[in-house]
Order: sequence, then C-alpha cells, then structure tokens
Amino acid sequence: MERIAHLQSVGGILSVLAKISRRPRYAFLVLQLVAEIADDQGHSGPFVRRGNTVVLLRDWLCSQLLPLSEQNVRRAALRARVAESLADRLTGDPQLDAITLDAAVEEHVRSAGRTNVSRAISDLVRAELVSRHYAGFATNHCNRGGGRNAVYVVPYAVRCLLGRAGQCSNQVTEMGLKAATPIRTDRSAVLQGELFGARTSSNGQP
Repeated sequence: MERIAHLQSVGGILSVLAKISRRPRYAFLVLQLVAEIADDQGHSGPFVRRGNTVVLLRDWLCSQLLPLSEQNVRRAALRARVAESLADRLTGDPQLDAITLDAAVEEHVRSAGRTNVSRAISDLVRAELVSRHYAGFATNHCNRGGGRNAVYVVPYAVRCLLGRAGQCSNQVTEMGLKAATPIRTDRSAVLQGELFGARTSSNGQP
C-alpha cells in the first residue's frame, strides 16, 4: 500500500490511474461504485442485494455502467454489426428479427461490460486502490476460482478521499494521509444458502 500512502486528494487517485490504466476515468468510476456499496470495513460483494434481488457484484457494476454504452450512434453501429453477423438467422419478419437482434445486442453489451469491469478491477488492484479475494464454497473444480466469487476491498484511506468512510478520522497533511484504523462495527456475513441462490439466479462467473 506504499503507493496510496501519500495520496492527498481525488486528483491523486486519478494521477495514479492515469499511469496504470488505459481507461483511467472508467476505472475511477468503477472504484467509486465499489466504494459506494462497501461496508464499514471496505468490503464489497460477493453479492449485492437490491430489494428482493441478489446479483453478483460484477453484474451489478455492469448494470450501473450500461448508460456509458447507450449513446445512439454507438448502439446503432453495434446493432448493424450484430445484424450482419446474424444474417443467416434472420427470418425477414421485422418483429421476430427485432426480438432476435435486441437479445443479441443486449448480450454483446453485457459481455463487453463484464470484460471492461474485470479489466478496470485489475487496474485498481495494480494501483493498490483495491484488493481482491474470493468468497464461497471450495469445490473440486478444474478452475481454482470455481464455485467462488470475488470480493473487492477498498482501503480506508482511499474511502476517506472518496468521501465514503462514514467515520473518517484521518487528516490530510503535506505528507499525505496518516495511517489510521477505522472504527469498525459488526459486518453481516452472507449466508451460504444465499451464495448458491444468487449464483443460480445470476449465472455470473467469478
């Protein structure tokens, strides 16, 4: 965490990301969203509950960032490319073809979104602005991450700079943020039953 020890402002975070990420502004948006739903220990995920719905954190991040891909010109160009790739599956019926194209475009956008979020998180981890571990059942799976889902942790000092630490006692000085331990409260654990329930409903990957 040496890199963040001398950060003094949000501008410092952007400066760090500009050196590490090809899309620093996008990575910063992801950081803000992760910090927004973090608990008092800075943990976000592996699932996000919204009302009666539980979704994987990465899928929630994708849904929050979808407006960035909804510009009319870009979406029209994407739709044209998808229509060309699906030419052999189109029936000539405008209504049926519209349903097919809408579903294909939506899937393409969400797939690209998941990839973009994963890259942004990797940039944030390299910048030491976020750490990452996995939660869930350990399963006999060829993929070491199989059956588990990512949890992202935003350091206390970073949450202070973002204004997301509810009880921030740190003071910004010429030397940057002094190290401090946040006041912590009990964190509700995700029940194991919810791990399987959300995984089944979201069909997401770690």
